[in-house]
Amino acid sequence: MPPRSHWDCRECGACCQNPAVNRAEGFIAYVAIDDPNSKLLKDPALRRKHVTFDADRKPHLRLHGDRCAALLGKIGREVRCTIYAHRPRPCRRVQPGDADCLTARAEHGLPLS
Repeated sequence: MPPRSHWDCRECGACCQNPAVNRAEGFIAYVAIDDPNSKLLKDPALRRKHVTFDADRKPHLRLHGDRCAALLGKIGREVRCTIYAHRPRPCRRVQPGDADCLTARAEHGLPLS
């Protein structure tokens, strides 16, 4: 299925929520911050606000409830990522209409076409 480039991530945000499968398995660390030079790790204010560490001391984006703490707005309506320029690679890999996008949209009951 080709990417749905007409979808606007600023009207979705579904991929910014910890998936049900993670929650069911008890995973509270969602998106890993895999770049040791990330501004999220280097800037003390960003680190305090947006970073948490798992049991192995690996950095992840902090969740607020079941969604990324950096996400503002209502999923499926209008959202904004407050760390967009500094988001980790796992966030950058999700593209409109790809498998991760479709899974997240389906979980939130958002249109798939």
